Amino acid sequence: RAPQVPDDTKQVPLEMWIKGYLQEDANIGEEVTVLTRTKRIEKGTLLEDNPYYKHDFGKFVPELIQISDQVKEILFGGADNE
Repeated sequence: RAPQVPDDTKQVPLEMWIKGYLQEDANIGEEVTVLTRTKRIEKGTLLEDNPYYKHDFGKFVPELIQISDQVKEILFGGADNE
């Protein structure tokens, strides 16, 4: 890790997602070699097969509709003048 990384960050293991092609058959938890699309070779522990992002933007916040209308009124003279 870079020396300027904060101390609390240094205490957490570095994780990185690598997209590419396994160079050998492997099971979850095994050490693997991955060939990336840019022909880099990376080594690490296989944690998941075909991972994907599982985040969202949280639950709907009704107040944001009112804020949106207020912003449009201030900037454009009304919600209908988009």
